[in-house]
Amino acid sequence: MSAARISAPPGRAGRLWLGRRLAAARRASDLLDRKLRILEARLRDLSEVAQRTEDEWRLLSREADQRLLIAAALGGERSLRLATGPGEADAAVGYAVTVGVRLPSSGQYQPPPGPDPWAALPVAQARDAHRAALGAAIRHAVAAGAARVVEAEAIATRYRLRAIRDRLIPGLEQASIEAALAIDELERADGARLRLAGQNALRSGRQGDSGLPGEASRTDGRRTLELPPEDPGLRR
Repeated sequence: MSAARISAPPGRAGRLWLGRRLAAARRASDLLDRKLRILEARLRDLSEVAQRTEDEWRLLSREADQRLLIAAALGGERSLRLATGPGEADAAVGYAVTVGVRLPSSGQYQPPPGPDPWAALPVAQARDAHRAALGAAIRHAVAAGAARVVEAEAIATRYRLRAIRDRLIPGLEQASIEAALAIDELERADGARLRLAGQNALRSGRQGDSGLPGEASRTDGRRTLELPPEDPGLRR
């Protein structure tokens, strides 16, 4: 997976922008890694519970089928219809939240009314066996549903973590390096321009200072004293 291309503001502001986002991406990577570890541990526990409840449900389901066959063989199907009480079983599922994931946590059910007092013993035993199998089925459904939810969340978390680690963080690091190189290049160019401007100013100042004093000294060296012409009347 190649690194993502990051568009950042230019200059030092862009470097600060990249630094803040790189720090946030690294924190997000650490949090997602911790969440993934928790989800994987929870998934192992739920998978074990789901396997155990499935075995229990299948065992009780086979026993309920056997009890039903015995009751039908001894009393006939008419006795089963007459022993069936009114109403249906009501099931309720409770939910819990684990690291931000809502998943089934418990299951309860309310069985229909019991068999009539005149129902034969095989019919009552078949009914109790089916109630036990129904309870095991609800427990297995809760555990299996929770395992599916946690597994889906673990897969999504793994994808997000891989995208941050393999694309976002390398892209931000590369962009930070490029921003640092660009800033360093600009600083070097500014320094070179400043040094060149300073040298030019110093050279111009030296040329101006050397012109005036030199000319004055040469003039002073050639200067002669000129006296006014003597008045002949003064000689007398």
